[in-house]
Amino acid sequence: MADISNFPLLGLLQERSMVDDMQLEEVIQEHNRTGKPISQVLQDLGILDIDNQLQILADNLVTEVVNLRDKEIPPEVVQCVPAQTARTYQCMPVALVGNVLQIALVDPLNPSLINDLGFTLGKELQLVVADPAQIEKAINKYYADSTENVADILKALGSDADIAKEVAEVADGVLELTNLANETPIIKFVNLVLQQAIQDRASDIHFEPFEDEFKIRYRVDGALYEMAPPPKHLALPVTSRIKVMANMDIAERRLPQDGRISLSVAGRQVDLRVSTLPTQFGESLVLRVLDRSAVNLEIDNLGLPKHVSEYVAEAIQQPNGVMIVTGPTGCGKTTTLYSCLRRINTIDSKLLTAEDPVEFDIEGIMQVAVNEGVGMTFSKALRSFLRQDPDIIMIGEMRDLETSQIAIQASLTGHLVLTTLHTNDSCGAVTRMIDMGVEPFLVSSTLMAVLAQRLVRTICKKCRTPFEPTEHQLGLLNLSPHDIGEKVFYYGRGCSFCNDTGYKGRKGIFELLVINDALRNLINERAPTIVLRQKAIELGMVTLREDGLRGIFDGNITIEEVLKYT
Repeated sequence: MADISNFPLLGLLQERSMVDDMQLEEVIQEHNRTGKPISQVLQDLGILDIDNQLQILADNLVTEVVNLRDKEIPPEVVQCVPAQTARTYQCMPVALVGNVLQIALVDPLNPSLINDLGFTLGKELQLVVADPAQIEKAINKYYADSTENVADILKALGSDADIAKEVAEVADGVLELTNLANETPIIKFVNLVLQQAIQDRASDIHFEPFEDEFKIRYRVDGALYEMAPPPKHLALPVTSRIKVMANMDIAERRLPQDGRISLSVAGRQVDLRVSTLPTQFGESLVLRVLDRSAVNLEIDNLGLPKHVSEYVAEAIQQPNGVMIVTGPTGCGKTTTLYSCLRRINTIDSKLLTAEDPVEFDIEGIMQVAVNEGVGMTFSKALRSFLRQDPDIIMIGEMRDLETSQIAIQASLTGHLVLTTLHTNDSCGAVTRMIDMGVEPFLVSSTLMAVLAQRLVRTICKKCRTPFEPTEHQLGLLNLSPHDIGEKVFYYGRGCSFCNDTGYKGRKGIFELLVINDALRNLINERAPTIVLRQKAIELGMVTLREDGLRGIFDGNITIEEVLKYT
């Protein structure tokens, strides 16, 4: 039975017996797979058209349906809601009746949104129902030129003497800190920063206090970009605001903390994983953006070369064995493993994962968060797993000998084990396990394959420009002018679409080491990485560098990116 507690619209349809259990299951699976809103999925699957959905919502909320397509909204009504509020809460003012503002929300069944909105606007609100697509169009139409930007709010905050005075007077009292964090300009500023970062497709947002300044940086496509820095005295209220949003202990500033924020941005559900670190000049915060709609957890969407994709699809169907995905932090190892799990997550197999922390919730998989603080380590979780009768086990990371030994034990007792390791290339994973203290014969008998991967930035399609590489550049890639023949090389010139970086988006480059008898003999002899690597290349392994060349010749990747990551 599908869990519909997070989908109030489906709850309403179920109450009215308008959908059966099978349809509910199908809708939730499609929503999880594509990241599309439930309302859109219901239309796509032909279960319920938008007009009927809106009528059901209106009946439930005892209100009316408003058609925004032909409606002209007067300027005085539009001005009742600031542009930033309209975008943050995904709402559109529709009419002003006396002192009551009629307002339409993309997510009308979220009571906390309505309460927050009433508090923010300081007005009495009457909720009406409208097509979410029309609401988004109306917001873009009526608030096109009036988006408040970070610079405007910063100017106002910098000259806000009251906040500066409050910051100076604040003691460590929870009440004063909470009051400071709930100041309207601070709420507005933090919302805007988070929203802008998510719209710019940032994967991480860094808030960093230094002695004389307070920096905010975004990581987009693996590179960090700095925003206009806010005044230094905003460090405390801004970090306090984020801690309030993440349900952290606001008064604890001497120990690291972890929390989570769930936001709705432009109708998409986005999770932010928050980590605080006490530093010399205040708390440094990093928010990892987990945008479900941006990550499509399907093996076919990972961009694996054909031979790798075919092997992986086959390997994850094996009854036992160990498969390792390796690479540096942030290279997409977890996404690859999740995609594998999604493929094999069927009703007839039991899947268990131990992760630090759980990044995405996947329906039908038992996911366990590792918490070293309370003694819940990877090895402890794994020991319990084997008593839970699993078929497939995923381990977030093999960090130590104990975890590696239990993983191998699990494989020998008939379980498929998927895991990650931090090494530079595929062959390094083998020697790393032996260095940890795992016996070579155990590695050779259980390890099926190692997939090494990197994420490299792709050239912006709008400003892609051909160029003639120099002999020096070709030399770095071990190519000669004779090797490249008629092939064209590209780079990104930089345009407004890619923020003048020349890059937009990222793609993976991969190296697959399949363990065969020849390699098993070398592993048993404790052969060094370089020998394993030479043998694997002899046997036809495509290296990360060679896979990078494929991207260069396809016109997707620059020479610099391949040299930087391989």
